[in-house]
Amino acid sequence: MADPIPKKPAKISTEPPRGMRDILPDEAELRDTTAETILGVYRRYGFRRIETPALENIQLLTRGEGGENEKLIFKVLKRGEKLDLAQATSEADLVDLGLRFDLTVPLARYYANNQARLPRPLKAVQIGPVWRAERPQKGRFRQFTQCDIDILGIRSEVAEIELILATTEALTALGLEDLTVRINDRRLLTALAAWCGFDPDRYDSAFITLDKWDKLDPTAIVEELGRAGHAPVAIQRMVQMFTKFDKGEGLEGVRQYVKDPDGAQAIDGLKRIIEAVRSASGRPIVWDETLVRGMSYYTGPIFEITSARFPSSIAGGGRYDRLIGNLLGHDVPATGFSIGFERVVAILMDRTGGIERRAKRVALVFDEATADLKPVLEEARALRAQGYDVSLELRAKRSGAQAASLREQGFDVRWFGAAVPPAGDQA
Repeated sequence: MADPIPKKPAKISTEPPRGMRDILPDEAELRDTTAETILGVYRRYGFRRIETPALENIQLLTRGEGGENEKLIFKVLKRGEKLDLAQATSEADLVDLGLRFDLTVPLARYYANNQARLPRPLKAVQIGPVWRAERPQKGRFRQFTQCDIDILGIRSEVAEIELILATTEALTALGLEDLTVRINDRRLLTALAAWCGFDPDRYDSAFITLDKWDKLDPTAIVEELGRAGHAPVAIQRMVQMFTKFDKGEGLEGVRQYVKDPDGAQAIDGLKRIIEAVRSASGRPIVWDETLVRGMSYYTGPIFEITSARFPSSIAGGGRYDRLIGNLLGHDVPATGFSIGFERVVAILMDRTGGIERRAKRVALVFDEATADLKPVLEEARALRAQGYDVSLELRAKRSGAQAASLREQGFDVRWFGAAVPPAGDQA
């Protein structure tokens, strides 16, 4: 009997998984430079680099603190003997790990696990990939990089002031201009929701709609809150109050709506942050009464950085004093700021000029068949000692095209041995 004809192997796609992407050298270099610039500024403010694993226990990621992001977790099946498909009756029987969806929830676990060996306060900076199973669309990917700084162990607004100053300086160092800091406080939002008469168990639902204040007109706000089942009297009070804020009533004017000590403390704290940032940096910082931010773990001041040149915020964060306490059994003051790293890189890629490549780059081109390798290697070592990036390149048949390609990559081209240079190049 003749041997069966072997099946032709299925063609494997060379595209990355849906929602992921390959990063080409020019962008990778820009990303490195961007990260180096940000880290340089943060280190000058006393922040120290830490890292957490890409995978975390699924129980940590699904505690209810990640908001809508918990619906977007990439979950990992149990392995080996732990995976018993025949006996599984629920997802919990199948899954034990998940890819992190942000850097803040892992930071809480990191601090709870390592607190005895960490400085107090801890000033941490993280840059790393996170994953969310979002619907892929332009500018949104399922794997992306976050860049966070956090201060753990300080209750004072001094922590927020330092976060804002460091982050605005980092963005300015990248060449981003016309920056404005928008700030609010979740305690103040809660006090205003109470004055309006919303159900305390449904404040977050009202805040989700309030967050759209700059995108929807008041009629649409009323309709959306009504569809969500909120009381008509509370809806009307909210619309009237925030319309009044739109006409310029400031933080002092909002005190009339605040009936609890936490709300009053929030107003005082916001004033202190705004005054300190303006005094220390001269940068624009404004109270935005409709700023909400979606994470349910925020407990105090929240903030974003925007620019008139770009349509959405490029950094955001806030205070989350109870997140670590949920793991330790006692609260730890904590506040953090996250730069939208992917958004910043996209802006720099699109901007004319962007961040310039490193200036000191040399390509040493030689003919392997005829060149003496010793002087080539000696020249490369000497140039590297002077701070140059040096790439050894074998001479191509089309040396003119080779030289053009190297120059496009930012290299000065130098020729060795019998590598005949094109016209205009120095030997």
